[in-house]
Amino acid sequence: MKKLAILLSAFMLILSACAPKFEQEEEIVQQTDNKQEKAIIPKYNISDSYYRTILPFKPGEARGLVIENLNTRLDVDEFESGLMRLAQERFSPEDYLFQEGQYLDKKTIKSWLKRKLTKAQLEAEKKDESKNVGLNPAISDEGTNEEKNKKSPIYLAHIMEHDYLVKNSDDKVQLGGVVIGLAMNSVHYYQTEEGYPREVKIEQEVIEKEGKRIAAEVLSRLRKMKGLTEVPITIALFKQEAATSIIPGHFFAVTHVDKGSSSIDDWEEVNEQYYLFPSDEAEKNHREDMMKFMNFKSDIDEFFPNYTGVIGKAFYRDDQLQQLTINIPMQFYGQAEVIGFTQYVTGLVMEHFPNYINVNVYISSVSGPESLIIRKANEEQPFVHIYQ
Repeated sequence: MKKLAILLSAFMLILSACAPKFEQEEEIVQQTDNKQEKAIIPKYNISDSYYRTILPFKPGEARGLVIENLNTRLDVDEFESGLMRLAQERFSPEDYLFQEGQYLDKKTIKSWLKRKLTKAQLEAEKKDESKNVGLNPAISDEGTNEEKNKKSPIYLAHIMEHDYLVKNSDDKVQLGGVVIGLAMNSVHYYQTEEGYPREVKIEQEVIEKEGKRIAAEVLSRLRKMKGLTEVPITIALFKQEAATSIIPGHFFAVTHVDKGSSSIDDWEEVNEQYYLFPSDEAEKNHREDMMKFMNFKSDIDEFFPNYTGVIGKAFYRDDQLQQLTINIPMQFYGQAEVIGFTQYVTGLVMEHFPNYINVNVYISSVSGPESLIIRKANEEQPFVHIYQ
């Protein structure tokens, strides 16, 4: 029995030696101000487009505030993901780790989003000038509420901070850069004295002017914070759409500030835009792409009359179509029909859309998602999944 146990032990050792070795997480030390904390860098990264996140995960100091301040979930998603996309221009995912903002807390952001107070308002509220930190314009004490709001709309809707950490030769990570997103309103909503809802559209020229003014002040304030005096800072301006929009807003300008600098020398245009397919705007600016979509839609109309509509959301960068997301709601008559419909739509995706763009198709019914088709750019075979 003893010999058998020894043989089994030896056999297990051989097997363990031959088994594949999976890389473990990398343990490092995170340097924050005068403190050092143990942390872990995950080895596996799901995509080169994503940043690895240092563990244990540290929630942002202003966590959840973005949902309160932006108009739609579409704007929330694009504001966050677009900010990461722009960050890659300066902070490569190969060299930097992501961490939610640790410097701007909820109290600070909420105070910065307020209106500037007039001298009379400061005296009435018994506040000194050091507390007058609102970045949105002051509103007059004279005139009706409608008159005052038309003259002085709320421009800044939200401020988001992302931190990027870098590892040095001593296996320590420290802050390597900060990216700030400023979400600007394209529509200002308010109420009359009688409680009736009103809105004021804000022109792009005004949004850009106010955004750059606010960015300069935000940079000045960040440089006065402990830990942010020397790090590189990137600031990006985002235009959020109206509350009724079914497409998200977009970034339109970005600036990169060198470490130690407290001034913005220049801005780069960010040429990104979302279009709804079909729409008059898409037909006017990207007719060829929309015709491909309409031919795709027409083929579905002809062979499957039980659907209720096909809607596309097209993302353009530098006027070139990058990604097309298509939603197809259908009436559910059984799993066999879902399978047949999905197979047919997959063929149409391959036939109608060039392979240099990403195409995502979501097929759903009143019961929920039914199937998913993902065709990544420059890949021959799409990924297809039918929900069970």
